[in-house]
Amino acid sequence: MITLSLQQPDGRHRPLLPRHRVMRWLRAALGGPAEITVRIVDAEEGQALNREFRSRDYATNVLTFDYQHAPVVVADLVLCAPVVEREAREMGLPVADHYAHLLVHGALHAQGHDHEDDAEAEAMEAREREILRGLGLHDPYPIVD
Repeated sequence: MITLSLQQPDGRHRPLLPRHRVMRWLRAALGGPAEITVRIVDAEEGQALNREFRSRDYATNVLTFDYQHAPVVVADLVLCAPVVEREAREMGLPVADHYAHLLVHGALHAQGHDHEDDAEAEAMEAREREILRGLGLHDPYPIVD
């Protein structure tokens, strides 16, 4: 069972993020019960949170605040709407597809996955690819020759 609080103070993408769609993406990424808050923010709030909690003074695409991994995953996922929109445009992706990837990415972090070293990054990227393929979405890490 997943409990979802979906907050969209930056409502520019509200039509792309109906509750049932966000739940579908999270269910695909979560291995068990979870209590997740998803908050879609503007650049100002995204930058303030990144500065306060990661000491990086810019708005990033997704921040994961994981409070508990078991027996129930408890986390907040904060996505910055203008960053998501810009990145999607740069990659030539639909904005909703990029949100899906970032929600999957954040949910994996909430379960303890990370990408601090090459081995962790490979494992996490492989899991993201698998989940997104199951959702019928793009490969976020295409192999470039």
